[in-house]
Amino acid sequence: MKKHIIIISLILLASCQGFLELDPNDTVSINQMFNSESDFKDAINGCYHPLRARYNSWYILGDMPGEDLWIEVPGARKASTNADLFSMNADEGLLNDTWSGFYLIISRVNYVLEKIEESDFSNLDRYAGEARFLRALSYFNLVRLFGDVPSITTSLTIEESFTVRRESVESIYRDIIIPDLIDAANKLPASYSGADVGRATKGAAKSLLGVVYLTRKDFTNAESILKEVTTMGYSLLADYNDLWTYTNEHHSEYIFDIEYMRGLVGQGCSFSYSFLPMNAEFTSMIGLSGSWGGEDANPTQIFIDLFDTSPGDLRRDVNVDATGGFINSKGEFVKFLQCSSYTKKYQTALSTSSDGHANWKVVRYADVLLMLAEVLNENGKTDEALIHLNTVRARAGVPAYTNTGQSDIREKIYTERRLELAFEGHRWFDLLRTGRAFSTMQSNNMKEHQVLFPIPLTQLQVINNTDILWQNPGY
Repeated sequence: MKKHIIIISLILLASCQGFLELDPNDTVSINQMFNSESDFKDAINGCYHPLRARYNSWYILGDMPGEDLWIEVPGARKASTNADLFSMNADEGLLNDTWSGFYLIISRVNYVLEKIEESDFSNLDRYAGEARFLRALSYFNLVRLFGDVPSITTSLTIEESFTVRRESVESIYRDIIIPDLIDAANKLPASYSGADVGRATKGAAKSLLGVVYLTRKDFTNAESILKEVTTMGYSLLADYNDLWTYTNEHHSEYIFDIEYMRGLVGQGCSFSYSFLPMNAEFTSMIGLSGSWGGEDANPTQIFIDLFDTSPGDLRRDVNVDATGGFINSKGEFVKFLQCSSYTKKYQTALSTSSDGHANWKVVRYADVLLMLAEVLNENGKTDEALIHLNTVRARAGVPAYTNTGQSDIREKIYTERRLELAFEGHRWFDLLRTGRAFSTMQSNNMKEHQVLFPIPLTQLQVINNTDILWQNPGY
């Protein structure tokens, strides 16, 4: 699929440009686009495409506010610094890009679904499943970031778009996210072959539904759906390090990634560059010649110390290098000028800073096992939970846990998620869903209202009606 996700201009006709922040050049006549099954495939490709831009900076929203990642030397990346210091305001460009980007996906999906209803080509059920998966993922991210958001499930006229008010998080889950994922799971295939590998599958829909149920504290339904995923043929790679070599990203642990590809304009990622230290000799060694790393995100000492509680953990080396330097081609140790630590998770060869080919892992099988362990423990099945927790620990080369009681195992699962899933966009949302964000981060300048990000100022200015679109408290 890396070769086949193409940019197409597909948005709802006569949509409100300002509300969704759409480029006027994206607006095309699409009345005659759907003349064949392949037209629908191209349209779905266009629904996937904005995910690349959204997940290129996902670590800023999903990791940076937590305690495991920070900017050791604040630099030009204003959004990262503000997320780290809880100083992000409504005028932050990343927030507006995130809001408008996910609504762009939603608007494209809505139109495609309407056209599917009017057509009878083959494979339309599958395309409808892909579309609904992408809409659910977009809304799930929006409500986790902003809380109540406008509910849009059909194409809108300009006039209609100014009447859509924010709806409660509960209603977005009930009326859109959960039904979309259930429908997607029913319609999507278990796997693909050839160029279609990388599209949303039945396992991806069920796994994301498990995340949703876990976030909603619906542990009964979470247990049921996540157990289904464990019967679908997934398995952990034998070596944790193989997850980060980027030679074969569609392996047994893969469930759903954001697909990046180097060598094609607009299809590479820049987060590989962002996590690299600022040292031209070092970056040249890994294939980025003539440029320093972005040094936009560094593992914290808190996270580094966490591995002291897990001696011999095979995940340590790839998760964090805290030597403060590197061994050059002459065998000499060279100290970094500024940073003392960095993560190797996204270290790939780059021709330019935005040409990385590392996929962003939205959900992988180790995440499913740890979620299942968590819900089983919450459902009073701690012995069963330990089976899945210890499966992950065995791969990491650390001893199995025994049943020390529900409360203690709960904390052990939380810690295991940090060690296993570090810098994959989970930590901040784990803190939020477990109600520990403020207690954990208040010493880092967090205020109680900052469990949500502000509604982007641009959106408020366009609507200019606080009965329809209002700012989150505290901003």
